[in-house]
Amino acid sequence: MNCPSCNAEIVANSLFCPQCGERLQSDTQPKDAAGAGTPSADPESAAGTNASSPSDRSPDGRAAGLKGAMRKRRAAGDDVEEELWAGRYSAKDMVGVWTLTALLTIGLIVAGFYFQNAILWWAILATAVVAWGYPLFLLLYRRLSVRYRLTSQRFFHEQGILRHVTDRIEVIDMDDITFEQSILQRMVNVGRIRITSSDRSHPELILNGIEDVRNVATTMDDARRAERLRRGLHIEAV
Repeated sequence: MNCPSCNAEIVANSLFCPQCGERLQSDTQPKDAAGAGTPSADPESAAGTNASSPSDRSPDGRAAGLKGAMRKRRAAGDDVEEELWAGRYSAKDMVGVWTLTALLTIGLIVAGFYFQNAILWWAILATAVVAWGYPLFLLLYRRLSVRYRLTSQRFFHEQGILRHVTDRIEVIDMDDITFEQSILQRMVNVGRIRITSSDRSHPELILNGIEDVRNVATTMDDARRAERLRRGLHIEAV
């Protein structure tokens, strides 16, 4: 089966052409028998329906067909991009670090009371400052520098404070979405999401510190499936 707009090979029963975006299954108006030989008053409609014309196979013809298809999709409400989820790094992801730091601090305090040495107390204080200060600094950096946003068509991964970098992955390009949780992470409902995609910049993207990780991963997978069905592609086709 070929697309009537760009003549690209497509899967049978597809809703949209994956090459030019032309809607393939829609309600078409019957042609007027008396005016069958007259040209269409709408140039975009003529470009989209006259698939046998050589000009439609030219770059200009394909560009005109693509623009017309995009206008039709926006008019029909098929190209509306909705935000599905937004989040950032969660402090709960460091539950293991906080636990070890607390145990270390308790051990140092017990040692200080046992030996009753002034120099040892100063050493304990310095160690506690470093042990708590570094995780707090790391948490503050991750909270301020990492942001995530998922829409019905794209996933945005923003990173950086002074130098801000935003990466985008098309939802339709996502091939596999998995999540991981340790025992402590399951207790606080946080985890890591691994996205495998056909995106050249990020074939594998790992999202750390995602709160309510199971529901977020499910939302991503549902968005991926919905976008592929909307484009008229099989789930395994991309």
